[in-house]
Amino acid sequence: MSTVAKAVSLLEALGADAPELGLADLARRAGFDKATTRRLLVSLIEGGLVEQDQLSRNYRLGAGLSRLALLREAKFPFRSTALPVVERLAQETGETVHLSEYSSRGLVSVHVIESTKANRVSVPVGMILPLHATASGIALLAFAAKKLREATANGTLEAFTQHTVGEPAKLLEMVEAARARGYSTSAQGFEEGVFSVASAILGPDGLAVGALAVAAPQVRIRKGDIERHGAAAAAAAREIGERLFGPQRGLARASGQ
Repeated sequence: MSTVAKAVSLLEALGADAPELGLADLARRAGFDKATTRRLLVSLIEGGLVEQDQLSRNYRLGAGLSRLALLREAKFPFRSTALPVVERLAQETGETVHLSEYSSRGLVSVHVIESTKANRVSVPVGMILPLHATASGIALLAFAAKKLREATANGTLEAFTQHTVGEPAKLLEMVEAARARGYSTSAQGFEEGVFSVASAILGPDGLAVGALAVAAPQVRIRKGDIERHGAAAAAAAREIGERLFGPQRGLARASGQ
């Protein structure tokens, strides 16, 4: 593992759950020895990406990460552009809505609006969404480059629940169905008791750059809800794409690239 990859692992460990971690806990979570962990932390602190509390001596994510995030958002305002559309979809459906963006590290949840209902679905910001096991992932694959679809189908299809799709042919069938209707569905593929629909957000080349999903408790979903939420998610995802890249009327909804 490269030095950069190790540093990223430390940042992800710090961002996982606890707001602060001590050296020993951080080293254990990252799988490094204390000397390596301390050396990496010194460099990250110098760059403002990690901070150390002077009293507890614990480590936390630094303000430098916020600066980098703002710089990135200024260049590609994905989250800020999508925010009003996401809020409107959450109000329309009454369920949890989450926005995800695709990068080389995978499909990442970047914004979540949880349902106000007592029984609701929670999706942590920063979660990596498995492409084969989530509605968001399947929606993205429906409008992804052919090599990504094939690599996912032929890769390890980890089982998260007993309902997770584990056969490449079945996964590709779900992807084709999502491309045909404009939105995907996932019944308890990633988490027991959760039903989701999602639609891909397309870039100017017709390939997916992210996805928009509506997630609800399985017990609350009826057939009419699936179609209604799916159509609403598809319309919202299309609006986000147009806000980012301009009119998409000429884009084909299928990609064989």
